[in-house]
Amino acid sequence: TYEEEPFPSNLEHCVFGSGCFWGSEKAAWRMPGVWSSSVGYAGGFTPNPTYEEVCSGQTGHTEVYQVVWDPEIVGFADILRIFWQSHDPTQGMRQGNDSGTQYRSALFPATPEQHKLVLASKEAYQGALSKAGFGAITTEIGEPGATEYYFAEGYHQQYLAKPGSRPYCSAQPTGVAMPEYAGGECKLPEKYFEKYGPRPGCTIGFPNEQVQMDELK
Repeated sequence: TYEEEPFPSNLEHCVFGSGCFWGSEKAAWRMPGVWSSSVGYAGGFTPNPTYEEVCSGQTGHTEVYQVVWDPEIVGFADILRIFWQSHDPTQGMRQGNDSGTQYRSALFPATPEQHKLVLASKEAYQGALSKAGFGAITTEIGEPGATEYYFAEGYHQQYLAKPGSRPYCSAQPTGVAMPEYAGGECKLPEKYFEKYGPRPGCTIGFPNEQVQMDELK
């Protein structure tokens, strides 16, 4: 489900962009500890953009998804690991077959603490990508709490869980694993990433249901 602020005080939230938001949101809502997810638009310069306006490339927004989670169950490092590994962050104004400003990679942290970990994770992943022969990360990283998030239209929310939805996702996982870095210790067991983590080709070939912790024992 998706909820609007204010969220319960024990929860944290952040906004991510990794290409078409349909499959990206699904990767997030399946994670244990995620309380809510939604899709929307961010990083542009006009208020309350519509899908058609964003697709025109005239508003500067990118397709994004907002994740709200319980930090007692899942950590920000876990979500960042899925984010980086679920797409190719070196592709600039495109992702896979989709091209345009609305498909650029982006991270819009909510707090200074998140911003610090975002930068650390980017540096670590850049090192791994470079070793694998990829270019420079082009992900846009916003200042803490400085980016307005606009909810997308209702027909986009949890789209891939809707009956008759088109199983489409443009994200291009590189197959490069996130290396260890300071502050990047995950709360979810490694089994989660091995069993449900992104794989080269696509991110949507999984059931719609949220993964439960007892499945990881």
